[in-house]
Amino acid sequence: MSPPLPPPIRAALLMLASTFSFGLMAITIRFASQSLPTLEIAFFRNAFGLLVLLPLLLRGTRGFPRTRQLPRYLLRSTIGIGSMLAGFWAIGHLPLSQAISLSYSTPLFVTIAAVLWLGETVRMRRWAAVFVGFIGVLVVVQPWSHAFTAGSLVAVLAAVLSAVVAIQIKQLSAIDPADTIVFYTYLFWVPLSFVPALFVWEWPSGIAWLWLIGTGVFGTGGQLLWTRALKLGDVSALTPISFMQLPIVAFAGWLFFDEALGRATLIGAAIIFAANAYIAHREAVLAQRAATAAPVEAAKPGE
Repeated sequence: MSPPLPPPIRAALLMLASTFSFGLMAITIRFASQSLPTLEIAFFRNAFGLLVLLPLLLRGTRGFPRTRQLPRYLLRSTIGIGSMLAGFWAIGHLPLSQAISLSYSTPLFVTIAAVLWLGETVRMRRWAAVFVGFIGVLVVVQPWSHAFTAGSLVAVLAAVLSAVVAIQIKQLSAIDPADTIVFYTYLFWVPLSFVPALFVWEWPSGIAWLWLIGTGVFGTGGQLLWTRALKLGDVSALTPISFMQLPIVAFAGWLFFDEALGRATLIGAAIIFAANAYIAHREAVLAQRAATAAPVEAAKPGE
């Protein structure tokens, strides 16, 4: 038998698989949106995702995960549903490449939210990267030109809400394990997404069921692969791989939906990518410094 792959290689392959899975989810959402409202698509994504997730989470356990943070999970899930609905609407109504490019602005808003919410210290170089990233967002949105549509702001709203969710997950993970967070998130997501879906309900038919199942399978699979990749590798090394989702959805947009990858979207996405890659690199460097300094501080006598 051949020796196992080194952890960094396994992490890269897992992140690549996660990126491909999220790209396929975006494509299935777009196909489903041709015959169904995006509010309803979000519900089925969560319902089928929960069905995929339950056997994996409950395997080898004694019942459901327990938590003492149910109010926090309700808040996290409510904001997460808002982000999901906005993101799904963007995927269903904007060019795929534009919707996905703007979704990559989430880490920029996470940096700001971490300062305002968690009191984290962000120094000049990371602020400069955030500023550059927002220039990339403006290039994609183009508020100064006739190409601007208010729908692009929905994609930005999805990124803002997703950043708030990321901060909440960081707080929840200080107490509960990852599987518990995922389980209760989906448990709340299903009923929370069902309520708005009722107002626009249309029974799916034919191949639409395939697209809806695909959203749940690919979305949940992407999340599971993503978390496992981050356990094995550094965020700074894995973040660039996640941007492979853009060429995947851009190609699908051209092939299936007759969409061209605009120059502004390409340039703006490249700027956002560079800013995010630098932010991830700086966070990894600072984390490594903190981890190195901790044993030194602990070894000081009289402290």
